[in-house]
Parts: sequence; structure tokens; C-alpha cells
Amino acid sequence: MAAAADAEFTSFAQAVSSRLLGTANLLCGNWHTAEDLTQTALAKVYASWPRISSKDAAPAYARRTLVNSYLADRYRKRWREVLTGELPEVPAAAPDSETRLALIDALAMLPPRARAIVVLRYWEDMSVEQVALLVGCSVGNVKSQSARGLDRLRQLLEPALADADRSAPVSSGSHESGEERYGRGIAHRAV
Repeated sequence: MAAAADAEFTSFAQAVSSRLLGTANLLCGNWHTAEDLTQTALAKVYASWPRISSKDAAPAYARRTLVNSYLADRYRKRWREVLTGELPEVPAAAPDSETRLALIDALAMLPPRARAIVVLRYWEDMSVEQVALLVGCSVGNVKSQSARGLDRLRQLLEPALADADRSAPVSSGSHESGEERYGRGIAHRAV
């Protein structure tokens, strides 16, 4: 019986781990921390696996566990971390576009709960009611936090988007490359 449950959980984890990792990356802004957060969430889901009666609800349970773990971790680390303007070493060049990096930096400027709400509403494409249930707050709180979060993102991304528009090559035709369309799509998807 335990082997069957383990096999069932393994197939579930393989199916949802990439989606959870993408959400965790947007919440954390760092792949390494996102991987740790995803593993923590999956470990908690594994511990609760026998008690999950509806396996169709397991992805939602895993997402809620991920968000709760992120928020709990952020509240614990708030007093231990010291933010500085300088990095201790030179980071490796990221393969992502500058706009995507600007978006991740802007998301990092939001408070943890607002960041979670914005990511769930506009990246995960969840309804206001779903986010309220997942985060554990009222529908009105989700609406106000998402509106304030989007306003803050617009303020933070305005210089980056203006620089991207100025540096974009001017072509004689009206066609744009997929990369240009993709770069703007990331920024407009979140704002």
C-alpha cells in the first residue's frame, strides 16, 4: 500500500514540479531559492499525501503550500537579512532578456504578500476569489493589494521600459521580431 502511494506521489510531483518551480522563481526572484522552496513545498505535500482525499485538488494544495512556505520564510528572514546595494561578487550573465530581469527586480521590491498576490493573479492567472482563499485574506484585500502592486510595478518598470523602447532598432517595416514581442509581453503581462 505504501509503495502505491509513493508511486502516485512521485508521478504527481513530476507533473507539477516545473509549474511550482516557475511560480517559486517569480516569488523568490532566485532560481536556487526557488528550487529550495519547491522542494520544501513538495516535502510538506508528501507528508500530507495520505490525508489528501481528492487527488484532483492536490495541485491547488501544493500551490497553497508553496505560497504559505514562501510567506512564512520571508517573515522569518525579514529580521536576519541585511540588504546592501553591492553584490559580494560579480554575477554570471543571465540568459534572460533585460526586461525580464527588470521585472524580477521590480517584483523583489514588493512586500512578500503583495508579491504573492500579483504573481498568483497575473502569472498563475487565478481569480480574485482563488487568490483570497490561497493567501488567506479577503477578496477586497486581494483587489487592493494587486492594484497597489501593479501601480508600484509600473513605477519601477517605467524607466526600464523607456530604455528598452529607446534602444529598440527602428525598422522600415512594421514587423517586429519574436524576441522584441516576447520582451514586451513579459513586461505587459505583469503590469
